[in-house]
Amino acid sequence: MRGPELSRRSFAAGATLAALVPVPAFAAAPLTRAEAWRSAMERAFARNNGTGLYREHVPVQPGDPRYATEWPFSQAHIAYLDLVMAGAEAERRYGPAFAKVREAQQRYWSETSTTGKPGYLSAVTAPLGKGDDLYYDDNEWVGLAEVQHHLFKRDALSLRRAKAVFELIRSGWSTDPKLPSPGGVAWTQKSDNGDRNTVSNMPGAELGLRLHQFTGDRRYLDDALRYYRWTNATLQRPDGLYHDHLKLDGSINTHVWSYNQGVPVGVNVLLSQITGEKKYIAEARRIADSSYRWFVEGDRFDPEPPAFVAIFFKNLLLLESATGERRFRDAMQAYADRIWRTRRDPETGILKARTGRSELIDTAAMVQIEAVLAWDPANWPTLY
Repeated sequence: MRGPELSRRSFAAGATLAALVPVPAFAAAPLTRAEAWRSAMERAFARNNGTGLYREHVPVQPGDPRYATEWPFSQAHIAYLDLVMAGAEAERRYGPAFAKVREAQQRYWSETSTTGKPGYLSAVTAPLGKGDDLYYDDNEWVGLAEVQHHLFKRDALSLRRAKAVFELIRSGWSTDPKLPSPGGVAWTQKSDNGDRNTVSNMPGAELGLRLHQFTGDRRYLDDALRYYRWTNATLQRPDGLYHDHLKLDGSINTHVWSYNQGVPVGVNVLLSQITGEKKYIAEARRIADSSYRWFVEGDRFDPEPPAFVAIFFKNLLLLESATGERRFRDAMQAYADRIWRTRRDPETGILKARTGRSELIDTAAMVQIEAVLAWDPANWPTLY
């Protein structure tokens, strides 16, 4: 199916998806542990100076930046988004804090970057900071959060912001034909790094597919397919799992991170919705099955950064919203139970670091996981 027929079908799929995702009015599961992680996050990391921002590490050391970098902050932002979507009472309780952190997200926004497109820099911009380099994956997570918020509230602002992020991602496509495996979205705009990653391409594909569902604009689909096909051709293993990144010299970092497996599952679910082609849901299942063997049966979750695990599970719940399965939801619960028992600091309530200092992003990820576990499954189609 191609051309206008495909666009009409995907627009219809998007309309159907929107109809399935009302503002939650159901009775949510208890948020007891999500609230415990959230309140600990606020006590330990919130700056409490009217900015809505956080510090990145505790204990604080001399020379620490005043504010967290964008990637950890975005995960605290998303933690509140997941909380307010846990039901009507949760929205009333956490809505003001979510509005504050959502506004604070814009403190990382810059009207320009090295490609001329605006985006979120890795440090706060003036007047609170001087900004820093731009990472495409950091921006993609914010873009996907805006998609989730748009499905929740149907607001024009979220859609505009998601579109702006996608324009930035488009500008990050590598055009040098002399590169090994030409193409791919770069990881960062830093001049000393030429990596092209699963995590800078597949979330971009996911964002493009969501925007295509919302707008019916075929260009979003075309770009999403370009990112998807490049990553599959360059970084996917024969068993369906994904390597981390391609280096400038043509060598591949072969580490298997959880979020690099979860996002392609979500991309294939969305492609199945848009095209109606069964091959995509079959591919989503294949990657999911390999991921289950690798991470669940192979007992490989605990060394993973919790933020990676949160992204992984959210995408697998998107798959389970289409298949009716619950094995990844059960695995998500088991992970949350284990981290609560073994890594929660009994004195501070935050997630203990394995080495070094505790980080905002880790506790924020546990808020996300526990909040989403409290969701009604009817809301899983909004996930990444």
